[in-house]
Amino acid sequence: MGAPMLDALRAAGLPARGYDVVPSEQDHVTDDIAVFSEDLDTLITVVRDIDQTDAVLFGDQNFTAIPSLRRIIICSTLSPRYVIGLRERVASHITLIDAPMSGAQIAAEQARLSFMLGGDSDDLETAQPLFNAMGKYFHHMGGYGAGMQAKVLNNLLAASNTAMTRLVLDWADQAGLEEGKLLNLIHTSSGQNWLASGFNDIEFARDGFAADNTIGILVKDVASALDAAPIGADKSLPELIQSAVRNLKPRA
Repeated sequence: MGAPMLDALRAAGLPARGYDVVPSEQDHVTDDIAVFSEDLDTLITVVRDIDQTDAVLFGDQNFTAIPSLRRIIICSTLSPRYVIGLRERVASHITLIDAPMSGAQIAAEQARLSFMLGGDSDDLETAQPLFNAMGKYFHHMGGYGAGMQAKVLNNLLAASNTAMTRLVLDWADQAGLEEGKLLNLIHTSSGQNWLASGFNDIEFARDGFAADNTIGILVKDVASALDAAPIGADKSLPELIQSAVRNLKPRA
């Protein structure tokens, strides 16, 4: 997701550059921390999980220590509890915005991501040109942390849609129904959902579970939702969905 988001920022004329631990052939992406850190004002993090976020902010990269840094925008999907806890770990002069996004790689490539935003209204207004470059839909959910809370709830639905859509398609195979015809039906009927409607465009729609792929990210996202579940909440259905996604096999 990060690469097309960076491309969108640059296409909008913004002076953006990227950092990746993996060397890149692109001139505007570096694996040199010193080069990336030079005059760094705004850091947009688009990494996989909490461990990688900690590495970016405090660990191997430690970008929060860069004197010029004034704003961090968190676009990864993480536990809301973790995100809110960052406020105590990051220096007070650095603005924090949580801005997880939705739409999969195809939406990032077409600069039409949906952003769920959490933060001070003035901070979000100042950052809006960045979001305009990368996205099409913007939802200010409340104060810092609210965007992430909304995102994990959204992804809980996405995970359930993924698990059930794949089960329905498997059962349809056994019944002799043609996949394309069924997907067209679902798109215009009561079973409509994002995965089914975009099945031929979403890059992970046919994947089986692997710890390092996007299906694996869904399992992580359900865990993030569970971490922020209300006290005393019944977690049995989300846990069942998590198990179903973890057991998905590749679909031809």
